[in-house]
Amino acid sequence: MNPAPRLSDETCESYFSDTAYDIPASYTGAGTSIVIVDAYGSPTIQHDLATFSAAFGLPYGAGTLNIFYPGGKSQTQTAHADPFGWSVETSLDVEWAHAIAPQATINLVVASSPNDSVVNNAIKFAVDNNLGDVISMSFGSDEAKLVGKNSNAIQASQSTQIFAAAAAKGIAMFASSGDGGASDGYAVANAGYPASDPNVISVGGTNLFMQDDGTYVGETVWNDGDPAQCPFGCTRGIFGATGGAPSKLFAASPFQNAVSGQAARTTSDVGYDASVYTAVLVYIGSFPNPAQNGFYHVGGTSAGSPQWAAIAALAKAAGVSLSGLNAKLYGAAASHPAAFHDVTVGSNDFQGPGFSAGPGYDIPTGLGSPDVAKLIAALQ
Repeated sequence: MNPAPRLSDETCESYFSDTAYDIPASYTGAGTSIVIVDAYGSPTIQHDLATFSAAFGLPYGAGTLNIFYPGGKSQTQTAHADPFGWSVETSLDVEWAHAIAPQATINLVVASSPNDSVVNNAIKFAVDNNLGDVISMSFGSDEAKLVGKNSNAIQASQSTQIFAAAAAKGIAMFASSGDGGASDGYAVANAGYPASDPNVISVGGTNLFMQDDGTYVGETVWNDGDPAQCPFGCTRGIFGATGGAPSKLFAASPFQNAVSGQAARTTSDVGYDASVYTAVLVYIGSFPNPAQNGFYHVGGTSAGSPQWAAIAALAKAAGVSLSGLNAKLYGAAASHPAAFHDVTVGSNDFQGPGFSAGPGYDIPTGLGSPDVAKLIAALQ
């Protein structure tokens, strides 16, 4: 999650991805539920969502957003986490899940801290209580931190069991692939978790280019670290690059191995707009100084996870079972190639080694970004 400075009224413009990603207005997600899991949450999220909805003509009312605190509330600054940063993440996740599936119910499950065990309990609460048809997780940790018998590895083992329980219930799960490129600062490629879990659909990042009316033009791999790949001259600076790498913990499923050719599970599975330079607008109302509240451009692969979760909700409302959704996405790409925009330009070698995009499946952007109308038709 990467916010850019607030824009003036003269430059504050954004188009929903409805046109570029071919989301028909009749697709609303009515009757479905989306779980967003975040730590700390935001004290102003209901107001933020109402303001966002009013600005873009989206429905908003009682029951649109429900908030759960399975471990109680906490807004304590610590040496390891910033509640304000999580409040921005919360606004991004909730607002853009709502933008894509405006009549789906959003159930925000707030962990009282970002500690692995606390977040695991929040996800388990959502699964045990059947709070959603789909769950979005815009967070992660490098797999390099999960090797061995340390507490991180133990908590990852526990979360893997939770994800398996969700899969057994037919709940689809999405996670962002990361914003530090393929290596995230390590000397070798390093996948992020939970995106690398076989029961989770990993969302990589792109630069999305549209015409002024929102018509799709094309996409490249999101990578601000290479001037040749950074859109519009990187005038705001460097923000990051999409994750995506072979897992050191999990083997590839047969349906992924068939297109990746790798024995290891690889992230990403799919792609979505993530660059701050082609970012979405998010209303943030939780600044300590209220004068700073307003609409900001926000990017990162954490923007793609809730939007893909909302697309899954649209599919569910259209009669698609979400059980085994990841395999179904790979099947749809094989049988209906037009269901995805194939991203073939760019790489995620950000401050370390990486991988290049190419025709068909590739590690930075997976199967590609969605043509939602064609994808749902293929899944049906």
